[in-house]
Amino acid sequence: MKILVVEDEPKLASFVKKGLEEQSCQVDVAYDGQMGRNMALSNPYDVIILDVNLPKLNGFDVVQSIRQEKNHTPVLMLTAMGSVDDKLTGFESGADDYLVKPFEFRELMARLRALTKRSSENGIQANVLKVADLELDLNEKIARRDSRRIELTAKEFGLLEYLMRNRGRVVSRIDIAEKVWDIHFDTGTNVIDVYVNFLRKKIDKDFPQKLIHTVIGMGYMLKDE
Repeated sequence: MKILVVEDEPKLASFVKKGLEEQSCQVDVAYDGQMGRNMALSNPYDVIILDVNLPKLNGFDVVQSIRQEKNHTPVLMLTAMGSVDDKLTGFESGADDYLVKPFEFRELMARLRALTKRSSENGIQANVLKVADLELDLNEKIARRDSRRIELTAKEFGLLEYLMRNRGRVVSRIDIAEKVWDIHFDTGTNVIDVYVNFLRKKIDKDFPQKLIHTVIGMGYMLKDE
């Protein structure tokens, strides 16, 4: 499972992350609600573990916000706030399950497995990547910017997916050739640059905010800042 943990207590976040990784899970950690929201909307996760009392944006607002963005990733609220009213607020906000602190790690894993199984049975997958007003639906193979559909070839789609999954990080031509084209990079060809330019014309040309950037001598980066 690929899991996002949104928890502002470093010790608890570290404990949960270590335990999940020992169960062969891939874990990302966000330490405030705003960061958690952004990561949830930018990356595909199998499940999100979400605290309620968070800096910047509380957990109820986070789950409500991502549901408004049509993100259906299963959310487990993990919090010390265990009253019936708190649970009802969590469920009404869009959470799928609620586990009260303190908890046993075995119960956490059982809840996570149940959530991902239920999600799989319902055919719900959080497979939409988002950066700024650009989104990529990995199930339907559709790209949109500012709600406008953008037609991409299979290679362009693969290239954009790779750039979005590595948002904010420079990727070299070698990286792109091996991860997107599945070939060894030929330094004598400019095929990577050509496809990046194709993609740039479709993604950036008609929009004031440019997302695809060239880092001279190093490669390319997709970022929204």
